[in-house]
Amino acid sequence: MSKSVLCAVELSDSATDKMVLAQAGRLADLDKAQLDVVNVLPDFGESWVSGFFESHHHEKAIEETTEKLETLCAEVLGKDRNSKIRHIVATGTAYQEILKVAKAAGTDLIVIGAHKPDLKDYLLGPNAARVIRHSDCSVFVVR
Repeated sequence: MSKSVLCAVELSDSATDKMVLAQAGRLADLDKAQLDVVNVLPDFGESWVSGFFESHHHEKAIEETTEKLETLCAEVLGKDRNSKIRHIVATGTAYQEILKVAKAAGTDLIVIGAHKPDLKDYLLGPNAARVIRHSDCSVFVVR
């Protein structure tokens, strides 16, 4: 029985994000679990790339991403359900941040999307595979 379900979305592929979120919503409903939705922004703050961005760029990106998460959740799961969802925007490496959020939230189940792998994924490992490999809880992969 799950008490907390974490849904990881990329916000880059609307159709996939909607499918993943809908599945996470169904799984959370089965156990009346808390649903959290997370998106991870890349961390440009500690690299030479950060010099190309204005100082407030990261805060603005967090605000915009939070709005996108709220809009997506309201569209897929409805406004009432959206008001009970925790919308989380993390910064860093996707799989590491997903695992950190899951641990901090006491997540029992992570729901994540996965695309069909290509050659680079076999060599480097996609985020979904890394989450599966390193997670302390169950992971449900939506294809």
